[in-house]
Amino acid sequence: VQLQASGGGLVQAGGSLRLSCTASGRTFSNNGMAWFRQAPGKEREFGAAISWSGANTYYADSMKGRFTISRDNAKNTVYLQMNCLKLEDTAVYYCAASIKAVAGPGSVYAYWGQGTLVTVSS
Repeated sequence: VQLQASGGGLVQAGGSLRLSCTASGRTFSNNGMAWFRQAPGKEREFGAAISWSGANTYYADSMKGRFTISRDNAKNTVYLQMNCLKLEDTAVYYCAASIKAVAGPGSVYAYWGQGTLVTVSS
């Protein structure tokens, strides 16, 4: 079972990126999914989550209004559309699968991707 995160890169402040997280080895269509991030020298923090159906989403204040989490269960993929990127968004972004159908900052995550680096430059 593997979660493969991709889409990171170097972008200027104010720009956009879309991260993808594709699962292999099993389906996560019944699991809540989330994105976390870890900035240099800081602890990993919760960013955004989505329920199994996509009907419910949850965002940390730092992402609210600029980032959008979505999913395509037919492709076993979760996305994070990041707009209006700021310098402080520079981090390694990780996707994770919740053990339940919903997800949030307090959920238990059984599977983690390897991370993709997003670097925002001025």
